[in-house]
Amino acid sequence: MSEKRITKANRDEFYPPIPTSGTKFWRSNFLYQMFKFFRLNLKIMRIVVKGHS
Repeated sequence: MSEKRITKANRDEFYPPIPTSGTKFWRSNFLYQMFKFFRLNLKIMRIVVKGHS
């Protein structure tokens, strides 16, 4: 006879982690997001310029 496994779907491992208040602040801070945006653009431009020289 085979045994049936019962899995409970409401354990903590099945839910995503909840962001902290600090994480929510940095994700919604406009100035910080603009800084990250320009920093990423500068990194991409460095890669492009290196490839064209």
